[in-house]
Amino acid sequence: MIDCNEEDRNPPVAADAELASVFAQAARALVKKQPHPPIEARFYPYAGLSSTIRLRQGRIYVRVSDILRRSPREVLYALACILVAKLYRLKAPADSGRVYRQYTLDPMILDASESTRRSRGYKITTSPRGKAYDLDELFANINARYFEDQLPRPQLSWSPRPTRRVLGRHDHIHNVIIISRTLDKAEIPRFLVEYVLYHEMLHVKHPPKVAAGRTVYHGAKFRAEERRFEHFDEALKLLGEIALPPRRRVRRRRKRA
Repeated sequence: MIDCNEEDRNPPVAADAELASVFAQAARALVKKQPHPPIEARFYPYAGLSSTIRLRQGRIYVRVSDILRRSPREVLYALACILVAKLYRLKAPADSGRVYRQYTLDPMILDASESTRRSRGYKITTSPRGKAYDLDELFANINARYFEDQLPRPQLSWSPRPTRRVLGRHDHIHNVIIISRTLDKAEIPRFLVEYVLYHEMLHVKHPPKVAAGRTVYHGAKFRAEERRFEHFDEALKLLGEIALPPRRRVRRRRKRA
């Protein structure tokens, strides 16, 4: 097991050069193959806590969310171990995941991440009125049937183009529900579109919560209410025929934390 030594408990890392030294330290600890490629690392204004690492032309390039710029060195070292391990297809030290996860679930970091996503991020939306279905009309109907007209209405939109891996998404940061245009067809049963929208409306009612060190999106109450949908079993079966399973990531030497 690789743990953070006393050097890792120094004051926060602020400069890109110091960040590169943290990743070089992680590479020395994890990768036996010598020599190690030179590392270029910098803080980058991502819309959230994303961080990436890739190997290109004999050099390792790292981008770490600038939300983490003032993080303790031990946290950045934990992140470095996670990313370097992914890059070289190694097993990251267990302590690294615990240290990094604990830090990013801190309320101050979560608030900073959400604030950054609001200011930097955006959602490409279209209109709630599709060719076959009107999301505004569907929302009003579902809200009356299942939520006693009490659910606040987020922005509703069909996706810009058809998708078959993600048929619905609720973004609580931007307060928007986006339904895949794949479902906006006359041959798609109305109950299926209603179910996907109902599922995303439940995310509005039951926002994600942090429990036992992880973010829970589909808790017990969520699942219980989901089964209240009139055509629940039929909708799930049909979704299995329409939606594609999650695609395996292409094996490129680019990894994200």
